[in-house]
Amino acid sequence: MKRIPFYIIATSLLSGCNTYSNYNRPEGLPVDSIYNESTLAQADSLTSLGFMPWRELFTDTCLQNLIQEGLDYNSDLQIAMLRIDEAKAGLNAAKLAYLPSLTFSPNGSITSVDGGKASKIYELPFSLSWEIDLFGKLHNAKKEQQMLLLSQQAYAGAVKSELISTIANSYYALLMLDSQIEISNQTIDVWREQLRTMELQLKVGAIRENAVSQAKANLEGLLATHNSLLRQQHETENSLCTLLGVVSHHISRSTLEAQAIPENISVGIPLQLLSCRPDVVQAEMTLAAAYYSTNQARAAFYPSLTIGGSAGWTNALGQAVSNPGGWIISALGSLTQPIFQRGKLISNLRISKDEEQIALLNYKQTLLNAGQEVNDALYAIESHGNNYSYHTSQCDALTRTVKSNELLFRTNNATYLELLSSRQDLLNSRLNLIADKVSQLQSVVSLYMALGGGAK
Repeated sequence: MKRIPFYIIATSLLSGCNTYSNYNRPEGLPVDSIYNESTLAQADSLTSLGFMPWRELFTDTCLQNLIQEGLDYNSDLQIAMLRIDEAKAGLNAAKLAYLPSLTFSPNGSITSVDGGKASKIYELPFSLSWEIDLFGKLHNAKKEQQMLLLSQQAYAGAVKSELISTIANSYYALLMLDSQIEISNQTIDVWREQLRTMELQLKVGAIRENAVSQAKANLEGLLATHNSLLRQQHETENSLCTLLGVVSHHISRSTLEAQAIPENISVGIPLQLLSCRPDVVQAEMTLAAAYYSTNQARAAFYPSLTIGGSAGWTNALGQAVSNPGGWIISALGSLTQPIFQRGKLISNLRISKDEEQIALLNYKQTLLNAGQEVNDALYAIESHGNNYSYHTSQCDALTRTVKSNELLFRTNNATYLELLSSRQDLLNSRLNLIADKVSQLQSVVSLYMALGGGAK
């Protein structure tokens, strides 16, 4: 009967301090409003580009090999995996905190007075200490470590998603340079043939020397541009190798024409971003960790109950030294209630609450940023697709114009300036066509990343 008041008091304290409450996702998140109206038209509750495995999105075998190589050797991803291992060790330590601690501290002494017989005293004690988690200090510490582990796992997913998208974008940039170099070679061959023809025309007085000089200057400019493209190609290969975590070497690759744009792109419902996109998950786990940290700060106001004891072997029993020794056993229970600690507990609680609010604001902002990136990427795919169609029609028309001007120039019915202008327009149009294709491919990659693709 004497124990009943103690249990009543303990139960009331536990229910009042609320330190054992679990984290719940906050209400009022801007989930339903992160997509604009045009994006909502492509939202599907069943499928989402973010759930597609990266091997299904990137069907180019050369690109698949590069991505796999990056996942195997990239330094940032390996560091992220080590951070996960650290978080697992921290969680394991938090779990073991529930168990009692056991120490072994043998000691001994030898005493001799005026050269008399030495007195040898020794103790071989084992000490045990066990903190009873009355008010959730250990519970919240374990929960916080669990959230930190989930946060690190989400961070590793974000690194993986970023790595996949960066490799894909670099690969497409490399294919763009290949196409630009190919067009540059073709243009240079045409200009060389045109210059040879103009030099023959100069000999017979059909054209003036300034036209030939202008053609030579244009050819030299094309050669300089071609040389710059070769340099960019070399630098892009080296940058991609560094990203993969390997030494620089030639990158095996396909062609830009072989790359396909996925059909029927769906962004999924906004709520899926909460569980699929790694930076959103990381932000929420950081918020949850801050929540449990605040609970720990609250629990610090309540008493701590520690049960301890020691047992061992000693030959110092009573006033005399005896050999052999005997057992010595002691037990101790202590209840520590903080009363005045110079405002430390209050300050810690205030700091924890502020950190929790900061984590909440960061979580909301991360969700808003995710919605913006989805909206922007989806619109960019459509915009670059329209530009590709426009420039395709423009390129066809300019090709006919150049052929017509070449024929007119040979019969002296068109000036060299007209031919030069039409060829320059065609060159720019072909380059724009390549840029549109690459921009559209990279926009798909951006949407894939914005939806959390490749993180798992």
